[in-house]
Amino acid sequence: MEQKRDILEVDVLFVGAGPANLAGALHLSNLIKKQGLGEISIAILEKGKEVGSHIISGCILDTSTLEELIPDYQGENPPLGQKVEKDSLFFFTEKGKIEIPFIPKLLNNHGCYIISLGKFVQWLAKSVEARGVDIFCEFPGAELLFKDDRTIGIRTGDKGLDKSGNQKNNYEPGADILASITVLGEGSRGSLTKAFLNKFSDTTQINPQVYSVGIKEIWKVPSSNKLGGKVIHTFGYPLDNSTYGGGFLYGMEDNLLAIGLVVGLNYQNPMLDPHHEFQRFKKHSFISHLLAGGEIISYGAKTLPEGGYYSIPKIYGNGLLIAGDSAGFLDSRRLKGVHLAIKSGILAAETIFHALKEKDYSENTLKRYQEKIRESVIEKELHMSRNFHQGFQKGFFQGLLKGAFQLLTKGRWGKPIKIEEGHKRMKKLKDYYGDNLSKYKSHIIKFDNKLTFDKETDVFYSGTNHDEDQPCHLKISKPDVCKNECRIEFGNPCQYFCPSNVYEIVENEDSGEKELKLNPANCVHCKTCDIMDPYGIIDWVPPEGGGGPAYKFQ
Repeated sequence: MEQKRDILEVDVLFVGAGPANLAGALHLSNLIKKQGLGEISIAILEKGKEVGSHIISGCILDTSTLEELIPDYQGENPPLGQKVEKDSLFFFTEKGKIEIPFIPKLLNNHGCYIISLGKFVQWLAKSVEARGVDIFCEFPGAELLFKDDRTIGIRTGDKGLDKSGNQKNNYEPGADILASITVLGEGSRGSLTKAFLNKFSDTTQINPQVYSVGIKEIWKVPSSNKLGGKVIHTFGYPLDNSTYGGGFLYGMEDNLLAIGLVVGLNYQNPMLDPHHEFQRFKKHSFISHLLAGGEIISYGAKTLPEGGYYSIPKIYGNGLLIAGDSAGFLDSRRLKGVHLAIKSGILAAETIFHALKEKDYSENTLKRYQEKIRESVIEKELHMSRNFHQGFQKGFFQGLLKGAFQLLTKGRWGKPIKIEEGHKRMKKLKDYYGDNLSKYKSHIIKFDNKLTFDKETDVFYSGTNHDEDQPCHLKISKPDVCKNECRIEFGNPCQYFCPSNVYEIVENEDSGEKELKLNPANCVHCKTCDIMDPYGIIDWVPPEGGGGPAYKFQ
């Protein structure tokens, strides 16, 4: 028997309170007011405890599209943080470094700002709410609602279920929020976006989306280090030639330093641990010197959609649009996506406004969104870098050469390079290591809890909190595969690729056999597991509303 649920009807529903959806809601409300369209109800759902709580600080903002969204943004006191004063690029070896004497144009951040993205979205949210838009926090989107092939809204997650799915005393069924148009801006690897794309397969997409994971810490460093305004990118150590990625350091205001390592989630080593590689990165003499005398403030992890132009799916449907990272709008050459997310929100708003005027929410009307994208800076940037990530498939140095060639030719480089989903490139233990697993063990470091930290300690600094008595939000469709094939063939790589120790291999006290233990309360919502499991049997779905990281807004 179908249980009774609350129903809320709105005209436009944005799922996710990130830069794309906040920009979209703000621009749409301005258009409605300017054009006198009448009473239009707009709502935003956010799974975090508050706006920004699932967004870790420390990124570089290109303000070009912010100026388009809010022409007088400087007059509204935006939290723009520290203006970029200097860019540096280094190639790291294990014990040394080589500074690259010139900065490629795509890594020149002149005129950009090093911001706390958490503070930034909170600032945007205040502007949105001032225009009458409702923002509902602690409401994750659990399910898309359809009428035939048209999206008619979403169902939010139930609250008050125990681990076994039984109703507790505080049980509340999720509500059905119905809308003429739903916009998915859930961030990277959005669960509703994935469900939509699986339901309506897209034959026009040339490549699947591929991802990287960024592991990041925020440190308070001595003022004598004078890092404010400095942007440093690195490549090389600790990653080998076959692994895509690199490091970064952003000197924020108030002597804060964002430091991180990005690792492409199409690596071949089944025992590669991005968190562990990040700790090795900090032990490099150049990095450890910069962090000397400092203290860790926050930790987090986030996946990045880096497939680029050829990996963008169909981003519209009957009653639905997809924006921001959920659509894959990130320029992997520039390591930037916030400005493109804002632009996608602006274009989504203009498309929605036209549909509201016409009272036509069909795919035929909403496809204007994709047409607008093709005429925008999003198309221009992503088309220029359309083969960038793909160029690294045969090694990092080959990728650099190919990237340089793309830069010189402004992206005019042959046909699309085919790329497969990242988890399909992972090699089996025997194929990668042969009989010599000591190759991996030789890289293991001891954590000192001053410079380097184990995963459990880092998770503490993320502020992550979940009600432990709730259904597990990590759905493993074939548990026997984990116990048998995955253990034998790949060594259960989930224990390595998860940056928060959600997946742990322990010994059963009774049988003495190794088995998988899940620690879902540790999850920082990066969704690496959903992407990188070699059998594709892990499905990340949102936990109970409000659960997850609680990043500090430095």
